[in-house]
Amino acid sequence: MKRFSSTLWVFLLLPRAGVAADFDSAAIDRLVREARNVWDVPGVAVGIVRGDNVYFKCDGVRDLRTADPVTPDTLFPISSCTKAFTTTAMAMLVDEGKMNWDDPVRKHVPFFHLSDPLADGDVRLRDLVTHRTGVGSHELLWYRSPWSQREIIEKIGKVPLAYPFRSHFHYQTTMFQTAGWAVGTASQSSWAEFVHERIFKPLEMSAALTTEEAFKLRDRASPYRILDRGAPDAIPLYVMKEPDPAGSVHASARDLAKWVRFQLGDGTWNGKRLVSTENLHETHSPQTIIRMEGAAKALNPETLQMSYGMGWVIQDYRGRLLLAHGGVIDGFKAHITLLPKEKIGLVILANLQETRMNLALSNALVDLLLGLPRRNWNEFIQEQLKKDADAARERFQKVMAQHREGTKPSLQLSTYAGRYEHPAYGAAEIKLTNGTLVWKWSTFEDALIHFEDDTFLIHNDILGRPRVTFTSADGNVAAMIVSEPVGVQFRKVK
Repeated sequence: MKRFSSTLWVFLLLPRAGVAADFDSAAIDRLVREARNVWDVPGVAVGIVRGDNVYFKCDGVRDLRTADPVTPDTLFPISSCTKAFTTTAMAMLVDEGKMNWDDPVRKHVPFFHLSDPLADGDVRLRDLVTHRTGVGSHELLWYRSPWSQREIIEKIGKVPLAYPFRSHFHYQTTMFQTAGWAVGTASQSSWAEFVHERIFKPLEMSAALTTEEAFKLRDRASPYRILDRGAPDAIPLYVMKEPDPAGSVHASARDLAKWVRFQLGDGTWNGKRLVSTENLHETHSPQTIIRMEGAAKALNPETLQMSYGMGWVIQDYRGRLLLAHGGVIDGFKAHITLLPKEKIGLVILANLQETRMNLALSNALVDLLLGLPRRNWNEFIQEQLKKDADAARERFQKVMAQHREGTKPSLQLSTYAGRYEHPAYGAAEIKLTNGTLVWKWSTFEDALIHFEDDTFLIHNDILGRPRVTFTSADGNVAAMIVSEPVGVQFRKVK
């Protein structure tokens, strides 16, 4: 059901008249409006590039309370779409001889380490930006954490590798933070300053920011998430205190259309060379194989092969070369798509967390722009998500079927209280408050609900329901194991 009446159609003629004739505006508008309504997204901004021509379609509102419409100038956080800015910055420094793709990381970031001696001795800048170091996600070391970026980078060296070095693609955010630190070191400035001066300014991305100043602007989207009532609910903004090379760029569809045109080009902008064609295209080149299994396979039925470049996912799509990257942070979803051979690019920005509308709409628009047979991508992706939800429900039911009711902790609750430590994750505290155990770690503090024996559940809207299992010997608690998304063992400090 359509929830908002406000709709904005914007045409940008650049650089010649008659741009609208290059786009089927009625079909584009219908696809955008349909996708927003199907996925119940408050507002969406779309920018479409074909050669030097740009078309914008905005639908819905940036804020449900004020009903202010989304415009091409509305600012959105693009989260992980930031990663391509970092690799483009690196490409510029490679051009200048200030770094090399295969430089040892410690040449630029002396305090960076990996826990495995072999990996630590040979890890290169290229490894950081292609997700092949073998380090697991460990997102909670940066997400909502109280630590500085340098502290986070130092902490990641204290976690064991999840996979053998260079053997496996595994998405890892802190490695891009490290790459951004290298940009600052090599340029004798900072990542944020370099991106602003060398990318935002030349491309005239006038609204783009990398700091929390973005949240103070009037024309910015507000964050929403589908919670218990099944409709978008406003949630607090997630403010990054430090500029983050892995995810802190905020930009509008108008600004990002310029970024897309630049990425589709040869490294020049308005006749001025910003980066060599060779090194720009190196960021677009396959580096690490992404196995076609799980979600990668289920959500990409028109793809045979997929890989990761440097800040871009590279795949075939219905026989065409396609590059894309998504980004998600509290209340927002971003998606950028490039079709290099056709000189077509898409920017899709939405103020709803974890929605798959962006991918569905990107596919639908690509089909339209290339004149390919239409497929109902909204319906297809929703079917895949339903299968995932059904499978998750079945797994939960199996766990609950094994749940032994009527058990109780083996020790007095006060015995579990105390300080627990992990080399990377630092200190966690278990407190006994009014007869209830409370878990406190990083910026999280939640009650522990008894599940069975010495296992408790943390109830948290962000973390889900991680299990906390205490281990003991001779009547003393030795450690606690916190399941995903933390997934580590903290040892009790005597």
